Amino acid sequence: MNKKILIADDDINIIASLKYMLADEGFDILAVTTPQAALENLKTQSVDLILLDMNFQQDTTSGAEGVKLVEAITSLDLNIPIIMMTGWATIDIAVEAMQAGAKDFIQKPWKNERLLNAIDIQLALANSNKKAQRLSQQNKLLTAQSHPENRTGIIAQSPTMQNLLSTLDDLAKSDMSILLTGDNGTGKSMLASYVHRVSLRSKNSFVPVNMGAIPESLFESEMFGHVKGAFTDAKENRIGRFEMADQGTLFLDEVANIPLAQQAKLLRVLEERKFEAVGSSKSLHADVRIISATNSDLLTDITNNTFRQDLYYRLNTIQLHVPSLAERAEDIPALAEHFLHSFSAKYHRVCPKLSPQAITSLQQYSWPGNIRELSHLMERVLFTCKKESIDAEDLMLTVTTNNIESLDDPTLSMEQIEKKALAQRLKFFRGNATETAKSLGLSRSGYYRRLSKYELD
Repeated sequence: MNKKILIADDDINIIASLKYMLADEGFDILAVTTPQAALENLKTQSVDLILLDMNFQQDTTSGAEGVKLVEAITSLDLNIPIIMMTGWATIDIAVEAMQAGAKDFIQKPWKNERLLNAIDIQLALANSNKKAQRLSQQNKLLTAQSHPENRTGIIAQSPTMQNLLSTLDDLAKSDMSILLTGDNGTGKSMLASYVHRVSLRSKNSFVPVNMGAIPESLFESEMFGHVKGAFTDAKENRIGRFEMADQGTLFLDEVANIPLAQQAKLLRVLEERKFEAVGSSKSLHADVRIISATNSDLLTDITNNTFRQDLYYRLNTIQLHVPSLAERAEDIPALAEHFLHSFSAKYHRVCPKLSPQAITSLQQYSWPGNIRELSHLMERVLFTCKKESIDAEDLMLTVTTNNIESLDDPTLSMEQIEKKALAQRLKFFRGNATETAKSLGLSRSGYYRRLSKYELD
């Protein structure tokens, strides 16, 4: 079936010219001359792309009608790519149109090759997005069927987290040791608990231990237990963490904080699979699955002689990186809404909504405190925002000043704007070529050409 393009332009000569060129390329054409007619047709007909004039007869200088029409189309949530067209391009209008939801910007008189290339790119991206949405829905359905209760509370819409969870699902079927690395507040403990819940050990205990919170003098007692009278304060027998986790999972959080002298004792238990409680000569079997986590670079710690290399390899049958919140920006809106609903229920308050501008600010913020920081922000804003909708200014995030270089300088050329925009997207997606190109509506070849052109490669 041919792709259908809606042309909205008040100049019938422009419409005729576009019809002639696009029909020759095999496209079906629907043409209208007013914004109202465009909206009415979109409510009753399906189109694949929109070519939209910035100016109509009522307003031929500001581009306001075109921008308003983009906003109106976007509000219908049709996910149709829009390419704006105008005979007098300005930086301000280009930026405003893209912010409103347009995917590309063409200046009249256009070059046929440039216009056709822009149309092909946007149609390809739209098709890719539709496929991704279908796959996402299928994955969610299959996940719900496989683990209907296990992913409750885990929000993972981003490809990065979906891949990580898929890997953890496979690893959960084994007994191998897993080392989770990543910044503080990224959810490593939650993922460790998830692995236990979907593993063959799920009917037994999951025992988390914050290794940094155990005093060195109490390490053996905490981990292996003690018998009554083993030392002055040992008034009764105590079960250690290894025994608590028997036939289950022991989660060692912040493993880099284990004192060097105690690392040898932990290593012995992992190697021999047995231990003795303090004050006892009776050996107990350590039938536990070990998951550990750290925000430290253990290889550097090994070089600095603060972490044992042999212990590292015992803990690291497989090592997985848990992405920071900035590395999974697609998950931020859902996470923020999850926290808002959770805290609203906890405090019996009406749950406000996040405005599109607020969501943009959340996704552009660097999140040094990761998910934990986002949770605290949503809890705070629930009390400080007195409106039904949370706006960007209510979040009080220094996004514009610290993270984004302004494009509003009226002295910038179009090439300078394109270079700055490309640099910003590269920074936002942490150099991920696929995500950066996709967000800009570029093919991979077009993306790399621009990198080379602006010496950003």
